[in-house]
Amino acid sequence: MIPTMSPVDLREERAEKLIVQNVDVFYGQFHAMKKASLGVAEHCVMALIGPSGCGKSTFLRALNRMHDLTPGARVEGEVLLDGENIYASDVDPVSIRHRIGMVFQRPNPFPKTVFENVVYGPRIHGEKRREHLLEVAERSLRSAALWDEVKDRLDRPALQLSGGQQQRLCIARCLAVDPEVILMDEPASALDPIATSKIEDLIEDLKREYTVVIVTHSMQQAARISDHTTFFLSGELIESGTTSDIFTKPKDKRTEDYITGRYG
Repeated sequence: MIPTMSPVDLREERAEKLIVQNVDVFYGQFHAMKKASLGVAEHCVMALIGPSGCGKSTFLRALNRMHDLTPGARVEGEVLLDGENIYASDVDPVSIRHRIGMVFQRPNPFPKTVFENVVYGPRIHGEKRREHLLEVAERSLRSAALWDEVKDRLDRPALQLSGGQQQRLCIARCLAVDPEVILMDEPASALDPIATSKIEDLIEDLKREYTVVIVTHSMQQAARISDHTTFFLSGELIESGTTSDIFTKPKDKRTEDYITGRYG
Protein backbone atom coordinates (compact mmCIF):
# COMPACT_ATOMS: atom_id res chain seq x y z
CA MET A 1 0.00 0.00 0.00
CA ILE A 2 1.37 3.43 -0.98
CA PRO A 3 1.74 5.74 2.04
CA THR A 4 -0.36 8.88 2.26
CA MET A 5 1.62 12.08 1.81
CA SER A 6 0.97 15.63 2.85
CA PRO A 7 1.22 18.05 -0.07
CA VAL A 8 4.63 19.65 -0.52
CA ASP A 9 5.02 22.89 -2.44
CA LEU A 10 8.05 22.50 -4.67
CA ARG A 11 7.23 25.24 -7.15
CA GLU A 12 10.08 27.41 -5.88
CA GLU A 13 13.37 26.29 -7.36
CA ARG A 14 16.04 25.89 -4.71
CA ALA A 15 19.80 25.88 -5.22
CA GLU A 16 21.61 22.59 -4.68
CA LYS A 17 23.44 22.60 -1.37
CA LEU A 18 25.13 19.25 -1.99
CA ILE A 19 26.09 17.70 -5.31
CA VAL A 20 27.33 14.11 -5.28
CA GLN A 21 29.22 13.00 -8.38
CA ASN A 22 30.15 9.38 -9.13
CA VAL A 23 30.79 8.39 -5.52
CA ASP A 24 32.11 4.90 -4.81
CA VAL A 25 32.63 3.59 -1.28
CA PHE A 26 34.84 0.60 -0.52
CA TYR A 27 35.30 -1.35 2.71
CA GLY A 28 38.56 -3.08 1.94
CA GLN A 29 37.85 -5.00 -1.26
CA PHE A 30 34.07 -4.79 -0.84
CA HIS A 31 32.44 -2.30 -3.20
CA ALA A 32 29.63 -0.98 -0.98
CA MET A 33 28.42 2.02 -3.01
CA LYS A 34 28.69 2.22 -6.77
CA LYS A 35 28.85 5.43 -8.82
CA ALA A 36 26.21 7.35 -6.89
CA SER A 37 25.30 10.81 -8.20
CA LEU A 38 22.71 13.08 -6.60
CA GLY A 39 21.82 16.71 -5.94
CA VAL A 40 20.35 17.83 -2.62
CA ALA A 41 18.49 21.15 -2.64
CA GLU A 42 19.01 23.56 0.23
CA HIS A 43 16.28 23.98 2.86
CA CYS A 44 14.67 20.68 1.89
CA VAL A 45 14.41 17.25 3.50
CA MET A 46 15.87 14.40 1.44
CA ALA A 47 14.87 10.89 2.56
CA LEU A 48 17.05 7.90 1.69
CA ILE A 49 15.07 4.66 1.53
CA GLY A 50 15.71 1.03 0.62
CA PRO A 51 15.93 -2.44 2.19
CA SER A 52 18.46 -3.25 4.91
CA GLY A 53 22.00 -3.43 3.57
CA CYS A 54 21.19 -1.44 0.42
CA GLY A 55 23.83 1.23 1.06
CA LYS A 56 21.78 4.18 2.27
CA SER A 57 23.75 4.63 5.53
CA THR A 58 27.00 4.08 3.64
CA PHE A 59 25.99 6.87 1.27
CA LEU A 60 24.97 9.17 4.15
CA ARG A 61 28.35 8.80 5.86
CA ALA A 62 30.12 9.69 2.63
CA LEU A 63 28.47 13.11 2.75
CA ASN A 64 30.58 14.37 5.67
CA ARG A 65 33.69 12.18 5.51
CA MET A 66 32.64 9.87 8.31
CA HIS A 67 34.29 7.02 6.42
CA ASP A 68 37.65 8.65 7.17
CA LEU A 69 37.18 7.25 10.68
CA THR A 70 36.58 3.65 9.51
CA PRO A 71 39.74 1.52 9.06
CA GLY A 72 39.97 0.13 5.54
CA ALA A 73 37.22 2.36 4.12
CA ARG A 74 37.82 4.62 1.15
CA VAL A 75 35.69 6.98 -0.90
CA GLU A 76 36.19 7.89 -4.55
CA GLY A 77 34.36 10.61 -6.45
CA GLU A 78 33.27 14.09 -5.41
CA VAL A 79 30.89 15.56 -2.87
CA LEU A 80 30.44 19.28 -3.47
CA LEU A 81 29.26 21.52 -0.63
CA ASP A 82 28.35 24.90 -2.13
CA GLY A 83 30.58 23.94 -5.05
CA GLU A 84 33.61 22.92 -2.96
CA ASN A 85 34.77 19.30 -3.06
CA ILE A 86 34.86 18.13 0.57
CA TYR A 87 37.30 15.35 -0.45
CA ALA A 88 39.89 17.75 -1.87
CA SER A 89 43.35 17.23 -0.37
CA ASP A 90 43.46 20.68 1.22
CA VAL A 91 40.07 20.40 2.98
CA ASP A 92 40.02 19.76 6.73
CA PRO A 93 37.57 16.89 7.44
CA VAL A 94 36.90 18.22 10.95
CA SER A 95 35.69 21.53 9.54
CA ILE A 96 33.47 19.61 7.12
CA ARG A 97 31.83 17.73 9.99
CA HIS A 98 30.99 21.02 11.62
CA ARG A 99 29.35 22.31 8.46
CA ILE A 100 27.65 18.94 7.86
CA GLY A 101 26.54 17.56 11.23
CA MET A 102 25.45 14.00 12.00
CA VAL A 103 22.72 12.60 14.26
CA PHE A 104 22.96 8.85 14.80
CA GLN A 105 20.39 6.10 15.07
CA ARG A 106 20.56 5.76 18.84
CA PRO A 107 20.85 8.76 21.17
CA ASN A 108 24.45 9.13 22.29
CA PRO A 109 24.59 11.87 24.93
CA PHE A 110 27.87 12.27 26.78
CA PRO A 111 27.98 11.37 30.49
CA LYS A 112 27.78 15.07 31.32
CA THR A 113 25.06 17.55 32.23
CA VAL A 114 22.44 18.66 29.73
CA PHE A 115 24.20 22.02 29.45
CA GLU A 116 27.67 20.55 28.94
CA ASN A 117 26.33 18.24 26.22
CA VAL A 118 24.94 21.12 24.22
CA VAL A 119 27.99 23.39 24.51
CA TYR A 120 30.55 20.63 23.99
CA GLY A 121 31.35 21.74 20.43
CA PRO A 122 31.78 25.46 21.17
CA ARG A 123 33.90 24.59 24.22
CA ILE A 124 36.39 22.45 22.29
CA HIS A 125 36.71 25.32 19.83
CA GLY A 126 37.87 27.57 22.61
CA GLU A 127 34.70 29.35 23.66
CA LYS A 128 34.96 30.05 27.40
CA ARG A 129 32.52 32.90 27.98
CA ARG A 130 29.77 31.55 30.21
CA GLU A 131 27.24 34.12 29.04
CA HIS A 132 27.80 33.22 25.40
CA LEU A 133 27.64 29.49 26.13
CA LEU A 134 24.30 29.99 27.90
CA GLU A 135 23.00 31.81 24.82
CA VAL A 136 24.19 28.99 22.57
CA ALA A 137 22.59 26.37 24.82
CA GLU A 138 19.23 28.14 24.92
CA ARG A 139 19.17 28.82 21.19
CA SER A 140 20.12 25.24 20.32
CA LEU A 141 17.68 23.66 22.76
CA ARG A 142 14.88 25.89 21.49
CA SER A 143 15.70 24.91 17.91
CA ALA A 144 15.58 21.25 18.97
CA ALA A 145 12.18 21.79 20.66
CA LEU A 146 13.62 20.79 24.03
CA TRP A 147 14.16 24.05 25.93
CA ASP A 148 10.83 24.11 27.76
CA GLU A 149 11.37 20.55 28.99
CA VAL A 150 14.91 20.98 30.33
CA LYS A 151 15.40 24.69 31.09
CA ASP A 152 15.10 24.01 34.83
CA ARG A 153 17.48 21.05 34.85
CA LEU A 154 20.40 22.10 32.70
CA ASP A 155 22.78 21.00 35.45
CA ARG A 156 21.36 17.48 35.68
CA PRO A 157 22.86 14.43 33.94
CA ALA A 158 21.75 14.11 30.34
CA LEU A 159 21.42 10.35 30.79
CA GLN A 160 18.43 10.97 33.08
CA LEU A 161 16.40 12.24 30.12
CA SER A 162 13.99 9.99 28.24
CA GLY A 163 15.10 8.39 24.97
CA GLY A 164 13.23 10.95 22.88
CA GLN A 165 14.63 13.83 24.91
CA GLN A 166 18.14 12.41 24.57
CA GLN A 167 17.79 12.29 20.80
CA ARG A 168 16.61 15.90 20.67
CA LEU A 169 19.52 16.79 22.96
CA CYS A 170 21.88 15.22 20.43
CA ILE A 171 20.23 17.32 17.73
CA ALA A 172 20.73 20.43 19.90
CA ARG A 173 24.40 19.47 20.34
CA CYS A 174 24.70 19.26 16.56
CA LEU A 175 23.02 22.65 16.10
CA ALA A 176 25.31 24.34 18.64
CA VAL A 177 28.19 24.45 16.14
CA ASP A 178 26.01 26.12 13.47
CA PRO A 179 25.99 23.45 10.74
CA GLU A 180 24.59 24.07 7.27
CA VAL A 181 23.50 20.48 6.62
CA ILE A 182 22.19 17.91 9.11
CA LEU A 183 22.52 14.20 8.36
CA MET A 184 20.25 11.83 10.31
CA ASP A 185 20.69 8.06 10.31
CA GLU A 186 17.30 6.61 11.30
CA PRO A 187 17.00 9.09 14.20
CA ALA A 188 13.62 7.81 15.39
CA SER A 189 14.00 4.05 14.90
CA ALA A 190 14.72 3.44 18.61
CA LEU A 191 11.93 5.71 19.86
CA ASP A 192 8.28 5.24 20.76
CA PRO A 193 5.53 6.71 18.53
CA ILE A 194 5.10 9.89 20.58
CA ALA A 195 8.84 10.63 20.60
CA THR A 196 8.99 9.78 16.89
CA SER A 197 6.23 12.30 16.17
CA LYS A 198 8.19 15.02 17.99
CA ILE A 199 11.32 14.23 15.97
CA GLU A 200 9.33 14.38 12.73
CA ASP A 201 7.79 17.74 13.68
CA LEU A 202 11.26 18.98 14.55
CA ILE A 203 12.67 17.94 11.16
CA GLU A 204 9.90 19.90 9.45
CA ASP A 205 10.94 22.98 11.44
CA LEU A 206 14.67 22.48 10.89
CA LYS A 207 14.49 22.66 7.12
CA ARG A 208 13.65 26.36 7.36
CA GLU A 209 17.27 26.99 8.34
CA TYR A 210 19.12 23.81 7.37
CA THR A 211 19.31 21.19 4.66
CA VAL A 212 18.37 17.78 6.07
CA VAL A 213 19.23 14.33 4.71
CA ILE A 214 17.65 11.45 6.59
CA VAL A 215 17.99 7.68 6.30
CA THR A 216 14.73 6.00 7.23
CA HIS A 217 13.54 2.39 7.24
CA SER A 218 9.94 3.62 7.17
CA MET A 219 8.38 4.56 3.85
CA GLN A 220 5.50 6.12 5.77
CA GLN A 221 7.95 8.39 7.56
CA ALA A 222 9.64 9.33 4.29
CA ALA A 223 6.26 10.19 2.81
CA ARG A 224 5.31 12.31 5.82
CA ILE A 225 8.42 14.43 6.26
CA SER A 226 10.46 14.60 3.05
CA ASP A 227 10.39 16.82 -0.01
CA HIS A 228 12.61 14.49 -2.05
CA THR A 229 13.23 10.76 -1.80
CA THR A 230 16.09 8.60 -3.10
CA PHE A 231 15.85 4.83 -3.41
CA PHE A 232 18.89 2.57 -2.99
CA LEU A 233 19.24 -1.13 -3.79
CA SER A 234 22.28 -3.42 -3.55
CA GLY A 235 24.76 -0.55 -3.28
CA GLU A 236 23.29 1.41 -6.18
CA LEU A 237 21.32 4.62 -6.29
CA ILE A 238 18.33 3.51 -8.34
CA GLU A 239 16.10 6.57 -8.51
CA SER A 240 15.69 10.02 -6.99
CA GLY A 241 12.93 12.59 -7.32
CA THR A 242 10.24 14.47 -5.49
CA THR A 243 8.64 12.35 -2.81
CA SER A 244 5.32 12.61 -4.61
CA ASP A 245 6.80 11.26 -7.85
CA ILE A 246 8.76 8.46 -6.17
CA PHE A 247 5.70 7.19 -4.32
CA THR A 248 3.04 7.67 -6.98
CA LYS A 249 4.79 7.40 -10.35
CA PRO A 250 8.28 5.89 -10.01
CA LYS A 251 10.21 5.52 -13.24
CA ASP A 252 12.11 2.35 -12.34
CA LYS A 253 10.24 -0.92 -11.80
CA ARG A 254 12.56 -1.81 -8.92
CA THR A 255 11.44 1.35 -7.12
CA GLU A 256 7.81 0.49 -7.76
CA ASP A 257 8.32 -3.06 -6.49
CA TYR A 258 9.87 -1.78 -3.27
CA ILE A 259 7.27 0.93 -2.71
CA THR A 260 4.41 -1.51 -3.24
CA GLY A 261 5.92 -4.07 -0.89
CA ARG A 262 6.87 -6.76 -3.40
CA TYR A 263 10.23 -7.07 -1.63
CA GLY A 264 12.34 -5.43 1.07
